[in-house]
Amino acid sequence: MSQDDPAIGVIGAGSLGFQHARILAGLKGVLMAGVFDLDPARSHHAATELGVAIHESMDALLSVADGVVVAVPTSDHEAVAIAVLEQGVHVLIEKPMAPSLDAADRILAAAESSGAVVQVGHVERFNRAVLAAEPYLDEPLFIESHRLAPFNPRGTDVAVVLDLMIHDVDLVQSLVGGDIRDIAATGIPIFTDTVDIASARLTFEGGAVANLTASRVSVERMRKLRIFQASGYLSLNLADGSGEFLRLKRGLPVFSEHSAWEGVDDEGLASLVERIPLVGEDAEPLAKELENFRDAVQGVAPPAVSGRDGRSALAVSLAIEERIKAHVANTYSA
Repeated sequence: MSQDDPAIGVIGAGSLGFQHARILAGLKGVLMAGVFDLDPARSHHAATELGVAIHESMDALLSVADGVVVAVPTSDHEAVAIAVLEQGVHVLIEKPMAPSLDAADRILAAAESSGAVVQVGHVERFNRAVLAAEPYLDEPLFIESHRLAPFNPRGTDVAVVLDLMIHDVDLVQSLVGGDIRDIAATGIPIFTDTVDIASARLTFEGGAVANLTASRVSVERMRKLRIFQASGYLSLNLADGSGEFLRLKRGLPVFSEHSAWEGVDDEGLASLVERIPLVGEDAEPLAKELENFRDAVQGVAPPAVSGRDGRSALAVSLAIEERIKAHVANTYSA
């Protein structure tokens, strides 16, 4: 189906699928094609709350859609995405793209055969703090991320690496660029039979290093990213979309001798540093992501997170999980 405004629907009307449907229902330049869920109660909830159409089958939705958001459990991503692509319908797949690299490759092959777009839902790419930081990025050398959340049974069908850390894996890959040379990681299960808290260290070919921490058993919520580079330091609060860039003020002398620092206390240091607030567009990241998908469906812009990007984040995340398994096995066998 093709129109001036693309028709976009949602497959999977659970918690996240409902949010996609909510935004699509009011998104400029989009015809909301409706929702389909195997659980009729979820579809009816979306229809009642949002006033969107319900489809009794996935084929019925695909027959009236130019693109769809796939927001089903990760284990079903491959089957649903391939069925969509075989109909020539563009697809936005929620992260992680697939449960395995083989499944991701089959999705990409189906997309290549059909010519349809595959976009992956790494929504943090559209976080206003990240977008506001882009003009100041200059070859990051060290990145530190903390993504902590209280326990929630939703998402525990996969380990915390694929549930939460994969967001930051995708972010640091997009910020640094280039290949990863080495991965070290550890983690443990707490409430589930998969890893609930994990730490990973990624070393890139160019020398940049990223330390990532993710937990779904924290007593507090935190989504912070710190980026260090020769030109300064960026601190991003991804939870509220705020941030700042700290750099030495222009024209300052080089403090190469210890004596030059005498008398410079914390208050004095503040006079040496320029603090630049990072202010981005006040827009919901999920809405920005769906605007990008709309443009990709129309062919006016490429997806910000391509299927290849999604596969890359998945590959690194699965490698982190393997390193964790190896580390735990070596620890308890010692």
